[in-house]
This record gives sequence, structure tokens and C-alpha cells, in this order.
Amino acid sequence: MNTNAAKIIDALGGTAEAARLFEVRMPSVSAWRYHGIPKPRMMFLQVAKPEALEGVDVVAATALSNQQPAIKTEV
Repeated sequence: MNTNAAKIIDALGGTAEAARLFEVRMPSVSAWRYHGIPKPRMMFLQVAKPEALEGVDVVAATALSNQQPAIKTEV
């Protein structure tokens, strides 16, 4: 779990409120709690809701990319 992203989502009022704010479905926001908040969404928060970011490591809360890591298989 990305605890920094989870703190931000909680500061926004929880998963449902964050989903309403970003006009996405709740499962998307739930995934952000684990993978981090997408960079464009984080940029929006820095302007629209800076109070939600106070005391949180914004870099650590930001998702690295839109791609999921590849699954390693052993041969």
C-alpha cells in the first residue's frame, strides 16, 4: 500500500469523495491507494486542493507510470 497516497485520499474525504472529485469510478481510486495517484491528478490537487497534500510526501504518493509492472516468470 502507498501510505502517502492513502493519506491524501483520506484527506479528500475518502475513496467515494475522491472518485467524485476526479469523475472516476471508486475502484480506480482504490487502486491509487496501492499504486499511487496518477501524476496528472496530483498536479490538479496541487492547485485545487493543496490542503490535502500538507504533511505528505507528494513524490512518494505519485504513481511512477500508467503501466503495471511486468509479471516475472521463471523458466
